[in-house]
Amino acid sequence: QGKVVESGGGLVQPGGSLRLSCQASGLTFGNYALSWYRQGPGKERELVARIRTVGSTHYGDSVKGRFTISRDDALNTVYLQMNNLKPEDTAVYFCNAEHYSLGDRYNYWGQGTQVTVSP
Repeated sequence: QGKVVESGGGLVQPGGSLRLSCQASGLTFGNYALSWYRQGPGKERELVARIRTVGSTHYGDSVKGRFTISRDDALNTVYLQMNNLKPEDTAVYFCNAEHYSLGDRYNYWGQGTQVTVSP
């Protein structure tokens, strides 16, 4: 079965940068839209960024201009480059891969990786 695994989280100072990675296995990577979600303490899960199979992207308003999502289908990996990090970016970041075909849904979630932005 399909699986996605995040990595790259950690502690960073405000204004700093991190790059998250999510590597997939057991699925046809090029058929999936890939997304990063996050859930901060006491907050609801929110969509951070999404990249479709053709490469078009969407960003949440709170991260637009600071974060960049990209994918490398040869490596079965999606990235989230996070620049100018703010304390409010502190959250568990989750990777998601989803695909719809003839009414069937394929959806995989990673375990999450913690990002903490603090002086």
